[in-house]
Amino acid sequence: MLKEINIAFLGFGTVGTGAYTIISSNGRKLFEKEGISINVKRILVRDVAKKRSVVVDKSLLTDNIDDIINDPEISIVAEFIGGEEPAREYILAALKSKKTVVTANKEVMARHWEELEKTARSTGAGLYYEASVGGGIPIIKVIRESLQANNINEIMGIINGTTNYILTKMSEDGRSFESVLEEAQKLGYAEPDPTFDIEGLDAMFKLSILSTLAFHTRIHIDKIYREGITRITTDDIAFGKELGFSIRLLAIAKKHGQNIEVRVHPTFIPADHPLASVRDAYNAVFIRGDAVGNLMLYGRGAGDLPTGSAIVSDIVNACLHESGHTYSTLSNGDWTPDKILFNDNWETEFFIRMTVKDQPGVLAKIAGIFGKYGVSIASVIQKRRNGDSTPIIFVTHKARELSIDKAIDEIKEESVVIRVENVIRVER
Repeated sequence: MLKEINIAFLGFGTVGTGAYTIISSNGRKLFEKEGISINVKRILVRDVAKKRSVVVDKSLLTDNIDDIINDPEISIVAEFIGGEEPAREYILAALKSKKTVVTANKEVMARHWEELEKTARSTGAGLYYEASVGGGIPIIKVIRESLQANNINEIMGIINGTTNYILTKMSEDGRSFESVLEEAQKLGYAEPDPTFDIEGLDAMFKLSILSTLAFHTRIHIDKIYREGITRITTDDIAFGKELGFSIRLLAIAKKHGQNIEVRVHPTFIPADHPLASVRDAYNAVFIRGDAVGNLMLYGRGAGDLPTGSAIVSDIVNACLHESGHTYSTLSNGDWTPDKILFNDNWETEFFIRMTVKDQPGVLAKIAGIFGKYGVSIASVIQKRRNGDSTPIIFVTHKARELSIDKAIDEIKEESVVIRVENVIRVER
């Protein structure tokens, strides 16, 4: 029997138009496969008179959220506004009106998960957010529905397409960060203000969602270490290549017993690592479970149709589970259980590049400081000198984050050290 579902869109930008296009073009297939007919009844926009790339009946458009919230025929609301406000306010209003919400908004989910889910539970509305991480990659569904038998102990992901595009072009073309960023903005991969992407905020919000689901513990964004890509240079990349490394902005979450570490930062990985082959604006998430072992999901992490695909999938799931939505069963909410310890002194290898004076005894002095803090050196590369100075690259064995910090602080005070150019973590 055909089930007719009236839905509304909040926002009609890139993702909204992608979802609308998919519903319009694949509506017949949805009917044939799932027995549902989706009708977009209302679309909230800022400017009703604005000319749009996708033609829609103007009677669908409104600039008043109340036209959607107060319409009893609308049972599902898909949110595409982005940002924290007014998206949070509108999502809450929809949930309080017993309307199921489908969203791609990683910031609202990362910041306000408890409030949104508590409201959804209280009214029986659904809350779906597959599109908030990974665009068209069904990573959330895999963690929630396919890996229940596993204790997931590690996630490493490239979950921001803008930074991956920039680092790919810097690596392959030998161009500067500034040059590639300007190109990315012209191509639409980067926003006019790219801070959200290049400083790692976007990846931080997404990692909060993924690690929360994977570790079954609410991981708040204030527990995530974050570092962007703005300090990465072509010299770092070139020297990394000599050592057999590729560079990516990685979102990393690891769980060892009750100890959790969550971090977003530029990372060197071996050139033969599965994530090293992920180029341009593509995303990939590498997961390690105790039963399944290693697996990786790969695909387009953004864009109108890939993200629209995830949105429509959530809409269909919401329709099929209208009589009983499921919610997360986290061991905590807006608090952290006493047994959980967040580790800010993780252990990894480090790539350290510095410029030093070209004189005898420099290497021994620096190595002595590293040794003082328990940092063991795996390899050293000394490049051709430039006048009275020379670049030196150290790669450490596994060392503690705080030990490296202390060693670097002391090294910077040495008269033979001109500059510590960069410190980049290494994962294998």
